[in-house]
Amino acid sequence: MFTNKRYFTTARVLGVAMVAAAGLSGCATYDDEFATINSRLDQLDTKVQGAAQSAESANQSAQQANQRLDQIDGRVRQLEAAPRRVPRG
Repeated sequence: MFTNKRYFTTARVLGVAMVAAAGLSGCATYDDEFATINSRLDQLDTKVQGAAQSAESANQSAQQANQRLDQIDGRVRQLEAAPRRVPRG
């Protein structure tokens, strides 16, 4: 009886060791997946930075256009407020 119990204990320890080894070996495959995800994140980061630069450039262009519009607006108001010319002739 004692011998059977010792074999059973040894078999149980070996079974637990095999399950643990299989579980740990499964974690090793995540390195490739993490590398792929990191690569995709880097690509997205590059695209986001490009979009941010484009947005900043568009914002600056819009501000310049607004400044020019403000300059022209004063002149247009002045011309509209001027008295009408009487045609010659």
